[in-house]
Amino acid sequence: MRIMRAEQFGLKREVEYGTPEQNASALKIVGDVKAEGDAALLRYSEQFDGVKMVAEELSVTREEIEAAYSDVDERFLTAIREAAVNIRTFHEKQKRNSWMDLSSDGTMLGQIMRPLKRVGVYVPGGKAAYPSSVLMNVIPAQVAGVPEIVMVTPPATGGKAGIDPYILVAAAEAGVREMYRVGGAQAIAALAYGTESIAPVDKITGPGNIYVALAKRAVFGAVDIDSIAGPSEIVVLADENADAAYIAADLLSQAEHDEMASAVLVTPSEALGEAVAAEVERQLATLPRAEIARASIDSYGAVLLVDSIDEGIAVVNQLAPEHLEVLTADPMKLLGHIENAGAIFLGPYSSEPVGDYFAGPNHIIPTNGTARFSSPVNVDDFMKKSSLIYYSKEALLANGDKIMTLARHEGLEGHARAIEIRLEKEGGSGA
Repeated sequence: MRIMRAEQFGLKREVEYGTPEQNASALKIVGDVKAEGDAALLRYSEQFDGVKMVAEELSVTREEIEAAYSDVDERFLTAIREAAVNIRTFHEKQKRNSWMDLSSDGTMLGQIMRPLKRVGVYVPGGKAAYPSSVLMNVIPAQVAGVPEIVMVTPPATGGKAGIDPYILVAAAEAGVREMYRVGGAQAIAALAYGTESIAPVDKITGPGNIYVALAKRAVFGAVDIDSIAGPSEIVVLADENADAAYIAADLLSQAEHDEMASAVLVTPSEALGEAVAAEVERQLATLPRAEIARASIDSYGAVLLVDSIDEGIAVVNQLAPEHLEVLTADPMKLLGHIENAGAIFLGPYSSEPVGDYFAGPNHIIPTNGTARFSSPVNVDDFMKKSSLIYYSKEALLANGDKIMTLARHEGLEGHARAIEIRLEKEGGSGA
């Protein structure tokens, strides 16, 4: 693991939006599904997943969902149910209400909060299955009050149309009743535009491979999306008191996600940096996903040395990481100085997987520095807001001239006349 001064490290990575060939492929798939519906879905499922189906097999049946329960570990079922309670409890605190404000002149202004009607959740099924991501997408939508939540996930490759039973059980536990066995860019297009079997949605959430990301970007505007997620990131800010073994384990917990994941330690202690680098090597030797983690550590991992914790905080705020762990003598003391981080983990027992799986906050978090301006998935992502304006006659007579002045300044005489005609009729100046 590289050890260097912080100023030597590239603080930003270029966002990768695929090669020209990948973009062209994703656009073609999206266009084909939009034009052909189910026929394109079935063709691409056979081409990419090796699964030959008819349209009636796209939908997951209630019998399949019930059968999945017999295939999952009882400990998993207990854990996923308790995690769901924690996630729901956390997100319930994010709910906002509509409001109205009545002025003395009879004007009423307000904001109406309504849930989206139909949301599509994409769940990956390639290198690994992530039942936890089902909960993180579905539960905030449920808390928001979304009445229709549909899940799409790829069928098993190699000619089988089955779906990982743990994903099915997680979806059922979260309350999803509409599920389809389709993945990739074709699934995103189906959610956005609809097919004979899948009704279109208002928003698409959930991570996927590069083709899923490119398809989400292509359909944005026809529907809303959560984000175009980049590789996972973790930054650990630590002083000399931190445990090197803990830090190494936490860095590897992200490095094992993806060859392009980023795992960085920021510290003023060179001795700690060397100890962590050595511990990473020791732990890598027995990590099942060592090849992936090694590629991540070698390409995007580093120990960044700073002169002080204050300088370390400045580096953290520049990096704006997806996950930030603060392992210092008094992490709460530093919290007010941390401006840019998707999720902040304080203290030695708040390991990043605690947030990934169980604590309650959402684990779908902005990547690649976008924590500077965006937030983890939350209840607001599944709400829409309407402004409410009820202007009284008294208020219009009092403010009409000002409204016309602003309209005419912008050269919009029709706007001004829409006010003027009312003022003339109701006894205002209209001048």
